[in-house]
Formats: sequence, structure tokens, C-alpha cells
Amino acid sequence: MPVTVIPSKPVPAELSGTFRFIDIGVNLTDPVFQGIHHSKRKHEDDFQAVLDRSRLAGVRSMIITGGSLQESKIALSLAAQLGFFATVGCHPTRSKEFDTHPGGPEAYLQELDRLISANLHGKGRVVAIGECGLDYDRTHFASEDVQRQHFRSQLALAKKYKLPLFLHCRAAHNDFVSILRDEGFGEDGEGKGVVHSFTGSVEEVVELMDMGFHISVNGCSLKTEQNLLAAKAIRPDRLLLETDAPWCSMTSTHASNTLLETLPASLKSKYFPSGTKLPSFVMGKPVKGRNEPSAIGGVAWVIHKLNEGVPFEKVTEKAYKNTVQLFRLDELQDA
Repeated sequence: MPVTVIPSKPVPAELSGTFRFIDIGVNLTDPVFQGIHHSKRKHEDDFQAVLDRSRLAGVRSMIITGGSLQESKIALSLAAQLGFFATVGCHPTRSKEFDTHPGGPEAYLQELDRLISANLHGKGRVVAIGECGLDYDRTHFASEDVQRQHFRSQLALAKKYKLPLFLHCRAAHNDFVSILRDEGFGEDGEGKGVVHSFTGSVEEVVELMDMGFHISVNGCSLKTEQNLLAAKAIRPDRLLLETDAPWCSMTSTHASNTLLETLPASLKSKYFPSGTKLPSFVMGKPVKGRNEPSAIGGVAWVIHKLNEGVPFEKVTEKAYKNTVQLFRLDELQDA
């Protein structure tokens, strides 16, 4: 009697060695890392456990995102406490804060300016201006006109302090690059900044790289087949990695999942340790649905698999060195 042999899935080869990362975009200011979800306490504060898991995953440092004046202050405070770094700026969806601020837009910009000036050196310093840019997917928070106006004003801060930009763009590519060119960021060159959480097209990523910008990817950048094509088009010298935690988790419904399934067990346990789903909570275990910095290795693995023949360590090291160079993190060169 003939026997039908069903081939098993290939077992991913184990990898040895330590792979190091710098998460260039993480929202550690979000209260979910203290157990507060939707303004209600759902579990104990497990912030330290999140940091511990990130270290086990090879995350040597992080850049904490500032998305508003107040959030930038908190980001800088956290960065100083933890020995990390931060950005200072206002996210396009919060652009109305410029107009509602006591004293108006000029006073808001001056406060951002003072915050940058006071935190330019040492551990916990500001290393980029942002998160700023345009988001035409969410104009119910701030109109296109308001976003454009206050994007331009923040570009002036980057020029004043000669700091790289930490940029956000959603459904606004043409206006986005037009404003950058108008403000003197249109020619190829080094140290201009990064378009983070990139979700645009191949053509858009090529244009941005040709303008001199780095491109950073996370789980949201790898959702669809079109996303994967754009991610594959990122040149090695322009690649940065991030998680955007607690957002932009990598899930089984994403196009990246097929590639992620080849992640060796030795790395999967570090990058995606087993967690619990709320309302259950176990201290020391991740909360399912809440992205963490440890997952940055999964993002790197997908980029590795998209670039057939390029060793995983070559991908991680290039992104690490790009980050050190762009944000001038010289103290992390040999970390």
C-alpha cells in the first residue's frame, strides 16, 4: 500500500552570536508600559520587565519619541534616567497644540526651542527634531493647512541646531517632499534625518533616499506585499530599525509573517517571548497586543530574509552603525 509522505516545514537553522540593536523610535512615555490601558489600570507596572526583555534581545539603547511639547519633556526625563536618548517635536496630528497654546504658536515653538537648547549634551540628550511631518490620513485631528504650517516651523529648529529630523508621513508624500525641498532639505547629503515607520511606495522610498534621508521600518512597514517591496528597496546605507512600541506589532495576518516563521527558535524566544492576554497578567511576561522593543529583532529578520544572501548579522550591524552615525551616538559605537 503506497504511503503518502507529507513534508514537514523546514526547521530554521540555529544562529550563534549576539546581535545588537538601537530602537530608534519607541514610545516609552505611553502609560501602557505602567499597566494603564485606555486611562484605566489593567495590571501592575511592568516597565522594568519590558526593559529587561529588551536587553536580553540585544537592544543596547533606544531613542524615545517626543510627540508634543509635554511628551518631549517626559521623553527627555526618561532618557536621562535610563541613559537613553530622545527626540523633541510635535506630531502632525497634534499640530493644533501650537494654536491652542497660551501665547500662541510662537510661544509653543519657543518652548520647544528652549527644551532643545537645554538638553543638547550628555546622556539623555535630544538627538533629533520630531516627531514632525504630515499625516493626511488623520486630518480630523489637525487640518492639512495647520499641519503644513507647523511642520515648516519645526524644520527651522533642525536647521538652527543642526540636528537630524525624525519624520512622519502618511498619505502626504507630494506635499511632504515639496516642503522639505522648499526648506533646504532637498539635496542629497548626510545627516538629514529619518522618515520613520515608513509605509510608502517603492518610488517614494527611492525619492527620499535620493534626497539624503534614512528610512526606518517597523511592523507597520511590513504589513502588505507592497510594503515588503518598498522595504526591500531600502539601500543598506539608509536602513534604520525601530519598533514604534507599544504600537506597530508584527502579527500573523501581515505579509511579513511568512518570513518571520523562519526565525530560529533561539532568536524567537528573545524577540517574541510568550505572553499573556489581558485581563490575565503575569509579571515578567509580555502583554499580548502591546508591542515591545525586544521585537526589533523580528523586524531585522524580515529585512534579512527580503535581501536573500545577506547574513543576518550584516543587516543588524549596518543598521546599528547607520544609527550611531546619523544621531551621533559615538558612545555606542563599541557598546
